[in-house]
Amino acid sequence: MSSAQETVEYATEHAPRLEWARHAPEVYKAMVRLDTAARQGLDPKLYELVKIRASQLNHCAFCLDMHTKDALAAGESVERIVQLSAWEESRHFYTEKELAAIELTEAVTVLTEGFVPDEVYERAAKQFEEAELARLIAAITVINAWNRFGVTTRMAPGHYQPGQHG
Repeated sequence: MSSAQETVEYATEHAPRLEWARHAPEVYKAMVRLDTAARQGLDPKLYELVKIRASQLNHCAFCLDMHTKDALAAGESVERIVQLSAWEESRHFYTEKELAAIELTEAVTVLTEGFVPDEVYERAAKQFEEAELARLIAAITVINAWNRFGVTTRMAPGHYQPGQHG
């Protein structure tokens, strides 16, 4: 029988390699402006699902922490966030529009074939007006850039508070 006072010793948190935003503040500010522009007109929950899915694919723990917390704060359910990593088997948790956005996110994020397949793009184009689709593509592109900053500089997850950078 374990005591109620049992302590758990977690692994040591790694330090970031580089505080890139402090050393390249104009780049950081430009990224924030680009992110702000891309999200205009997109449903906040859809936007966060896209950010989470790209961050899962890119293994960016910092962005996963941030966008999961922001999604929960925007009213997204824990169940839909958890199922996102297995969305193809959990399609019934999402709308057709969300599925098109998630699939497009994967195609843009993982360019191993060198292009976004026509059928993936066409499914998204059927679900989104052109201006909204352009912003969705921009949002996907922006999170991929953020992920690359986070993964390369080893930004540590766990300290973000919802809305902190919004």
